[in-house]
Amino acid sequence: MAMERDKLEKLIVAYDELEKKLSDPAVVSDPKEYARIAKEHANQADLVARSREYVSALDDIDVARELMREESDPDAKAMLQEEIDENQARLPGLEDEIKIMLIPGDPNDEKNTIVEIRAGVGGDEAGIFAGDLYGMYQRLANRRGWKIEPISASPSDAGGFKTLEFKVTGDKVYSVMKYESGVHRVQRIPKTESQGRIQTSTATVAVLPEADDIDIQIDPSDLRIDTYCSSGPGGQGVNTTYSAVRITHLPTGLVVQSQEQRSQIQNREVCMQVLRSRLYELELQKQQAEVGAARLAQIGHGDRAEKIRTYNQPQDRVTDHRIGFNSSYGAVLTGDALDDIIEALATADRAEKLAAAV
Repeated sequence: MAMERDKLEKLIVAYDELEKKLSDPAVVSDPKEYARIAKEHANQADLVARSREYVSALDDIDVARELMREESDPDAKAMLQEEIDENQARLPGLEDEIKIMLIPGDPNDEKNTIVEIRAGVGGDEAGIFAGDLYGMYQRLANRRGWKIEPISASPSDAGGFKTLEFKVTGDKVYSVMKYESGVHRVQRIPKTESQGRIQTSTATVAVLPEADDIDIQIDPSDLRIDTYCSSGPGGQGVNTTYSAVRITHLPTGLVVQSQEQRSQIQNREVCMQVLRSRLYELELQKQQAEVGAARLAQIGHGDRAEKIRTYNQPQDRVTDHRIGFNSSYGAVLTGDALDDIIEALATADRAEKLAAAV
């Protein structure tokens, strides 16, 4: 058989061991260990269910063949052969499902994200487009029940943003948002254009998995922390209290800042979250560089200088260049069609990894 039965049986045994541990008093009394095992148990459930089906089908085929050797009645033999044929017909579909489930998942998929949108080429229109992308992600978050928390923002004079940074929390945020990293290009007639000429503008989107303290350890002596007066909304406290925080990581030169929270303590906490995520991303980039050509062509994790998507308003078309997927301009920016693009990207990603694994 194409699938190795002994490996599937080992998976089933390991899963049963996990199940036993969930009722072990020593594990139950340790919340972190219990949560880790429960998560692993849940993650393996579908794979083990399909593995059981596959092994059961093989068993049924073996039993039916054995009975056929002992059976002399033609009608009984025909029924046994029919049972064999039915089980053999099930095997290829189960194999395909199991192969996909065996593809190693991205360990960051469960994480929340830090997202940065930066206006690129195109002056005021690039800032407006950056704001449009932010609105698009807000609608995506609302549909999926996620929460968006602003970190820092630099509004542009004509509307939109020069830069904007925010945190997205919810169920498997990074597994979706990771496909948005890259250069987004828009072709449309700006609101400020009086002669109806089409302009091309860009904005970059950076998506970082949120790093935990466990992921990245930061030495306090490596930090320079500055405070300054907030310049954002906030009522009478604005420009009178030093609530905004800027943290410089001296070994790397990374600088993060936050002024959106009400207190210096809260802004400092946000800065540390962002700094950990950026240091974590640097570590991921280093690992990916070491892997080199064997990166399995992870969609959405490429060089940010690469144009990933074009939003063409006059033609009412959005094209994702990584997979050649087309959708409606209006439906992507103002509707649900972004979900369709992301699902297509995820499907292509799984296909690439499956091909590489095979």
